[in-house]
Amino acid sequence: MGSAGVPVVVGLDNGGTSNNATVLTVDGRFLVDGLVEIPSEVQAGPEAAIEALARALDGVLALTGVPRELVRAVGLDTPGPASATGVISSRGSTNFSQPAWRGYDVRGALEHRLGLPVVYANDGNAAALYAHHTHFGADAMARSSVAAIVGTGLGGGVVEGGRVVGGAAGMAGEFGHVHIPLDGLLGPGQPVPVCACGFTGDVESVASLTAIVNNLLPYWLGRFPGHPLAAEEPARAAKLVRGYGERGDQLAREVFTQQAMALGRLFTIAANFTDPHAYFVGGGVVEAAPEFRDWFLATVREHTVLRAEQRAVATFALVPDRDMAGARGVAIAALEAVRGGAAAGPLVAG
Repeated sequence: MGSAGVPVVVGLDNGGTSNNATVLTVDGRFLVDGLVEIPSEVQAGPEAAIEALARALDGVLALTGVPRELVRAVGLDTPGPASATGVISSRGSTNFSQPAWRGYDVRGALEHRLGLPVVYANDGNAAALYAHHTHFGADAMARSSVAAIVGTGLGGGVVEGGRVVGGAAGMAGEFGHVHIPLDGLLGPGQPVPVCACGFTGDVESVASLTAIVNNLLPYWLGRFPGHPLAAEEPARAAKLVRGYGERGDQLAREVFTQQAMALGRLFTIAANFTDPHAYFVGGGVVEAAPEFRDWFLATVREHTVLRAEQRAVATFALVPDRDMAGARGVAIAALEAVRGGAAAGPLVAG
């Protein structure tokens, strides 16, 4: 599978349960078509997790037949919150719950362990970068986009000129915590939603799995007495809502309409802020049945207020290959770093 003698970069996507790895040649070809996963060991603490990432690198090189001396750099993405340079938040995070993770320099530790340059991005930024380069191909370095990734929380990224905008503290593109207007979005008597971060009425308080559990389902179950989801434990019920939505269930469609409206209001802010060429939606909704997926994206678009000039040039699309987007996105970031920003053709060959 390897390309004899062609240098490569490796992308490592670190998650709560597993690491996924990919290999990208310096001329822009992915040598891995699917998931190459091993356990991430993050619950066992930082040292075990760094060793697991090193094993993931060795495993994907063995699979592709690429010798280690051809690796020029490694891309690493993890869930946030973390700094732009890969230091886990001093408050810890959902995936990095042990005290040893607080303020831990995961990028620096992996670089030291591997003896290779390591480029870091959070998983939302990585998926945003992959969506951008896949969608625009050879034009990617001349285009801009925003991506909202709906998961346990709401992640995402801003891409300008083919590169992720990091920000001064590495917190650009934290779309979950952008406040949106709620008038016309909430139902009669629906409480103002509260986010886990303490904000009220930010995007994540509506458009996330956590929002379904805490804010949306309790309200809508009260409007649909006798609904089968009322018998389920709340966290499980939240995960089952999408299946009901795919089958056209009215309660579920009300929940997802509110989420789509929230994303449309976020994108309306983005339209007046960076005026991007493309708006990407990713996360669990992307894995849904095609009819539901298309309905959800169309509803997001319907609630994104664009001027006529913007409508003429903007596209709305889903983040592709969701499971592989993180590893592929950080591989692209690593390749960009290796090239030093020099224009050397598209980062992802067709």
